[in-house]
Formats: sequence, structure tokens, C-alpha cells
Amino acid sequence: MTHATEPFEGAPLIAPSSTDHALYDQVVEACRSVYDPEIPVNIYELGLIYTIDINDHNEVKILMSLTAPGCPVAGEMPGWLADAIEPVPGVKTVDVELIWEPPWGMEMMSDEARLELGFM
Repeated sequence: MTHATEPFEGAPLIAPSSTDHALYDQVVEACRSVYDPEIPVNIYELGLIYTIDINDHNEVKILMSLTAPGCPVAGEMPGWLADAIEPVPGVKTVDVELIWEPPWGMEMMSDEARLELGFM
């Protein structure tokens, strides 16, 4: 018997993003304007933005993580991200949720981030 909290077999660990939504690219650009103060790479390229979900009412829900639960800006980062996305024309509301599953790992970084940080 499986627990209700376990994902279905084959279910993605990270929920899919609304990549086909008209506002998606603009929201991604807004995400790219937010940086982790300790790392000179934006949080999108770091792979900290797990899901960008935009519904038919242009309400944006972001699921994001941090490089570590003890990150000193853990309490502030969701607000910085919401502040970056809210001005995007057409966006109605922004909800940013911090999640810790799956845990962030260096494999989630883009090639650009790895290059910038000297991992390539």
C-alpha cells in the first residue's frame, strides 16, 4: 500500500510549466532579473524556478526552491520574484511558493550558469 503523499509512478517530480501561454516568455524574462545575492547568476538559470503555471485568468503560480534550506534570503526571495513578475503587462496575480522536493541540485543549472560559475 502506498502513501497518498507519494507521487504516482511516472509522475514528474517537477510539475510542468505553462510554456504555451502567451505570457510565459515575459514571465521567464522577469524571473531572469532576480539574482541570488551570493551567486552571480539569475535564479532562472540556476534552476531554482521549478514551475511557472499560468492559468486562463493570467494568474501566475511559481514553484521555486533555493540552493539550500538555510539560504539567508529564504524569506525574501519569493517576494523579490513576485515583485519582478507583477509588473509584466497582463499578469493578474502572482503567487510564489517555496518547495523543497525535489531538492535543488547542480544538475538543474543551465549550461550558461555552469559556465559562468566555472563548472564547465
